[in-house]
Amino acid sequence: MLNSKKLNIKTFEERYNEALLQIPLYTNEWTNFNPSDPGITILENLTAFETLQADMIDQITPQVLQNLLRLVGFRAKKGKCARLLLAAENVKEPIYLPANQQFQIGEMNFETNRVTTLTDGRVTGVFGKREDEWFDYSLLCEKEVRVPGYIFGETPKKGYSVYFVTNQMPEPGEELILYVTVADRYNRNEFPEKGRNTFANLKWECFTENGFVEVNTRDCSNCFMTSGEIRIRMPQEACVVCTEMPSGGYVVRATLERADYDICPKLIQVEGFLFEVWQKQTRSMCTTFHKTGAIRLFSDLAEEGYVHVFAREEKGGSYRKYEYAPEHDLKGRYFDFEKEGYGMHIYSFDKKNHGYGPEKVKNAVRIVAYTEEAMRSYTIGTVLGYDNQVLKLPYQKIVSDSFSIIARRYDKDGLPMYDFVRPEHSEPGNLYYHLSEYEGTIQIEDAGDFIGAELFLGGCSTTDGEIGNIRTGSEFVTRHVPGQVRFTNPGPGTGGCFRERIPAVRKRFVDDLYTPYVAVTASDYEVLVKKTPQLCIHKVKAYMDDFNNRVRIAVKPGTDEAFPKLSAIYKSVIEQELEQRRLLTTRIEIVPPVYEPVNVKGTIYVKPTYENCREQIEQALRESIDYVNTDKNFGEELKFNEVFHAIENLDCVEFVYDLSLQPQHANQAKLKDADIYPIENCLLYPGEISLEIDIFVK
Repeated sequence: MLNSKKLNIKTFEERYNEALLQIPLYTNEWTNFNPSDPGITILENLTAFETLQADMIDQITPQVLQNLLRLVGFRAKKGKCARLLLAAENVKEPIYLPANQQFQIGEMNFETNRVTTLTDGRVTGVFGKREDEWFDYSLLCEKEVRVPGYIFGETPKKGYSVYFVTNQMPEPGEELILYVTVADRYNRNEFPEKGRNTFANLKWECFTENGFVEVNTRDCSNCFMTSGEIRIRMPQEACVVCTEMPSGGYVVRATLERADYDICPKLIQVEGFLFEVWQKQTRSMCTTFHKTGAIRLFSDLAEEGYVHVFAREEKGGSYRKYEYAPEHDLKGRYFDFEKEGYGMHIYSFDKKNHGYGPEKVKNAVRIVAYTEEAMRSYTIGTVLGYDNQVLKLPYQKIVSDSFSIIARRYDKDGLPMYDFVRPEHSEPGNLYYHLSEYEGTIQIEDAGDFIGAELFLGGCSTTDGEIGNIRTGSEFVTRHVPGQVRFTNPGPGTGGCFRERIPAVRKRFVDDLYTPYVAVTASDYEVLVKKTPQLCIHKVKAYMDDFNNRVRIAVKPGTDEAFPKLSAIYKSVIEQELEQRRLLTTRIEIVPPVYEPVNVKGTIYVKPTYENCREQIEQALRESIDYVNTDKNFGEELKFNEVFHAIENLDCVEFVYDLSLQPQHANQAKLKDADIYPIENCLLYPGEISLEIDIFVK
């Protein structure tokens, strides 16, 4: 049904006429076919009902299509905010950023998710240590100067180390976030989220009063093979200054435990002491607290003053709304409030004095802060109880993870009680609804015990989706931070997207049908090899070896070598990938590339008014013959006419008097009628070029 078409599109008249013609086949007693006959009236009604049924059967609603796709394992991907790491410069003294602190670039807004402390911490030096010899790569810390460095040398070995020196360290148990920018010279396939790194392992350590202590690290750079963040969890021991370094300071060390790199790590820049922000605009923020005493809320949004406070007075019960107590002796549901500087709000409950207060239960207190704009339109509507009721929200492009609604009902005494309901949260009697993030609507599937409830906006943030995946090196502005502090992002924004729509899910399903999972044809093998995780694959060609009755696959890695060889690691990883995809009776063999030089001789007449003619001609020849660095593939025929015309069409060439191409080894490539036919796993490249260049004189 995912690809269904309407098979029965008959009209009412066609169905009715067919039914009339069949009446004599069943009885000869029915002779009155006029509209006044009751039987004809019944027949008309049945025909109309059949027509409506056929129309409904042909209709595949989005909900039905979504359920069908779920049956085959395809669900809509959730929308996400773009995530970014920011570096702060020129911080003179510690700065405390509240939750939802905003950072703008143009009209786009990024926010912190939690309270963040900024200090003047920075990476002051980078040093490599190889066999007791120190190498200084501290220029990697400079933004203005870009000097790439092979931090493990050009031949990395087990035991080589890189030291990151800092002027301070986070507190024990906190995280230090670094970002390393790597010279991406080749297109490397993605690393799996979990699994062993094929090429290298690193041991990360911090220097403490007990010496170097191993620390938990999340290395998204994959041992410096790709640009990415490195999150280092500080040990419980306090870090101390290391004096064994060429430049003193606090130290984080990464040591190679295995070094089988296909491409030596080459770093361009190192940034440290970063913090996270997310591309979103918070319209209302719902914060939950488990304690019932004094609650400290450090929030930029709460500064606008539109705050609602709710407390739960019994386990599992609904919330009650509390108001600010202007006088301490008031009786009722009140909270006391005080403020400590910008963004710090303190809410406290005095049950003994006011008579009411939250109980010591899970999620005891919820505080919702609104912007002025959200406060003006935070009423959503009333639950009427009919199927699939749709209510419009005041915003579109909503972040689903932070969204909730507040449902207000009344108890038997007529007092309001409140429930916070998240999308698609199913519990007996609960309000069950779907959120359409992009359109900004909710669809109530099951009203449960909430018929007649009034709905209000709870937590709500909006996002710009993939537009938030901004480029590296942008500068941000923010409020309530000293003007000399500068914020930039050392890496691009990642992860931003809207919730996948049903047509996109269906397309992904159809594409998956045509994605090879079992290798049958030559193109299947080539596609699978090119997508082998972690590897850099430049060229691949699969062909049949009829003599040995096996499939051979020629592979050229993308590495720093002029003529890359196929390492044992590459062969092993590719064989493991294909082993689970091949047919049971098929034998495969991964073969390395062979490189065959093509020698060129010729006599060429050039125009007298042109300079550097030899360089231009040789360049054209090299580009025509080069199979190693161009898109030409293994075993591809080198046509003499194409090389000839590549030279002849140059502006500086009058005519080609003589030209010959000759492969250097007859067993790697055959010369036939001036064309060259390399063997299946052979790549041609320019060999010796011997040209006689003469100036043409009329």
